[in-house]
Amino acid sequence: MAEAASSIFGTLARVPEKAVSRTEDLHAALHVSDRPFIVRGLAADWPLVKAGKQSAKAARDYLVAKSRERPFVVSVGQPGGDGRLFYDESMDMNFRMMNAKLPEVFAQIDREEGQQNAHTIYLASIDMHDFFVGLHEDNQVDMGERQCLASIWMGTPTRIAAHNDFPDNLAFCAVGKRRFTLFPREQFRNLYLGPIDHTPAGRAVSMVDFHAPDFDRFPRFKEALDHALVAELEPGDALYIPSMWWHHVEGLSPFNVLVNYWWRETPRWMGQPESALQLAMLAIRDLPEDEKRHWRDMFDHYVFQNSDEAVAHIPEQARTVLGPLTPELASKLRTFLLRALSQ
Repeated sequence: MAEAASSIFGTLARVPEKAVSRTEDLHAALHVSDRPFIVRGLAADWPLVKAGKQSAKAARDYLVAKSRERPFVVSVGQPGGDGRLFYDESMDMNFRMMNAKLPEVFAQIDREEGQQNAHTIYLASIDMHDFFVGLHEDNQVDMGERQCLASIWMGTPTRIAAHNDFPDNLAFCAVGKRRFTLFPREQFRNLYLGPIDHTPAGRAVSMVDFHAPDFDRFPRFKEALDHALVAELEPGDALYIPSMWWHHVEGLSPFNVLVNYWWRETPRWMGQPESALQLAMLAIRDLPEDEKRHWRDMFDHYVFQNSDEAVAHIPEQARTVLGPLTPELASKLRTFLLRALSQ
C-alpha cells in the first residue's frame, strides 16, 4: 500500500513556490492567484513552529499552556489503523467523536506515541480564539483587511479524503510534515464523490483511497491525476488553496499541527451555495424531465446569466431580490425561505 501511494505521489506535478519577503508581496500574490502556491518558511519565526522543531512533546506542552479550560471535540480512530478518517464498509464513520480537555487528549498521545496499535487522534478545525489564550496573537501573519477564521488542526498521522471548501484558504504547516494533493474545481466528476449529506466532516469527499486507488472501480480517477498537484510542507511552510479546489490532506509525522486562515471575497450574509444545491435536490431533481428543463432555463435566466434583460422591464425600486442584494434583502429572502420550508 505504501509503495502504491509513493508511486502515485511521486509522478504528480508540484505546486509552484513563490518568494514572499514582505506582507505586501503576500497580499498581492493572494489577490491575483487563482491556483495554489507555496511560500516556504513564512511562519518559521512562530513560537509554535520553534517548539515543534525541539520535539513533538515541546509543541504539545506549548499548546496545553495556552489552552482554555474547556472540552475540545476530538475524533478517535480504531487502534492500529492507517490514519484514514473515512467511512467503514457499512458507510458509517470509522471513528468516534468525543469531548475532552486538551491535556487529557495529549496525555493519550504521549502514552501511545511510537506504538503500532496507537489510536488515530485528530482535533479538526478548532477555533484559535475560542479555545486558546494568546495562541493566535503569538502565531499569525498579517492578513490585511481580510476577515479570517483562524483554525488549528492537531493530531497523530491522518489521511483526510479529498474535499473542497467554499472559502479561500492559507494553510500553515506548524508541526510535523503535511502532504496536500490538489485538484482544480472541475475535477469533481473524476473524484467520485460520496454522499453530500452524510459526510465525515460536513463536505462531500472522494471515495477513492489515494494510497491504494482501485482504477477498475474508479477509472476516471486517472484523468483527475493528470490534473493533480502535490505539495509537501515542512514546519513553517504555507500553502494557498483557492476556493473550491479539492484537496487530500495527510499528516505524515507522529504528531502534526496545521494552522489555517479561511476567508471569503463575498459577504457572509450571502450564505452557502451548498445550501442552494441541497434545496434544488429537494425541490427540482425528481421532477419530470420537461419540468426540470424549464427550471434549468429559469436558473440560467435569473442566476447564472443574470443579465439586465431579466429586470429591465421592472421599475428599479420594485426589483427587490432581482436587483443587487443587500444584507436587508438577504435577511428577508432567508426569512421567506425558512417560512416556505416549514410548511
